[in-house]
Amino acid sequence: MPKWVVLVVVAALSVASPSYAGNGFSFTFQGYNGEPLKLDQFEGKALLVVNTATECGFSEQFKHLETVWQDRKDQGLVVVAVASNDFGGQEPRSGEALANYCERTYGISFPLTDRTPVIGDDAHPFYKWAAAQSGSAPRWNFHKYVVGRDGEVVAAFPSSVDPRSSQVALAITAALKRPTR
Repeated sequence: MPKWVVLVVVAALSVASPSYAGNGFSFTFQGYNGEPLKLDQFEGKALLVVNTATECGFSEQFKHLETVWQDRKDQGLVVVAVASNDFGGQEPRSGEALANYCERTYGISFPLTDRTPVIGDDAHPFYKWAAAQSGSAPRWNFHKYVVGRDGEVVAAFPSSVDPRSSQVALAITAALKRPTR
């Protein structure tokens, strides 16, 4: 086979299926305050990354996420809420207004990003990476990714799975048991 054919195939593969160097800690979101929210600051911890929307029917899960955060943060879990307006326009707030609403209404104290695309061509690179890693992209608000201490996706859960469920608890336990890189 001519060498140029191999190069074309390799180039086509790299365009068709994006790969991301590093792991789940390699990404940076924009925080609700406009400052970068770098996931590498949590390296060595387990992550529960959830795309959220305050006007969604699943928004009570904010309280459940806070419960999980409070119960497991001393063990090394970090909950990260990624505000998104991708599904039904259910996140009308952004910036400080979003953070104030979430704190006042749901009592959240875990890290929160500003509004961020999580699906489609404009999806944040973390979401493209996590979907490729897990085979599961968000189909609605409150899709959950559990990332291990090693930075790899351990599990993904759809909106209907409560963050306090036994399935999520088991995935978090597995993520916390993973060795760091």
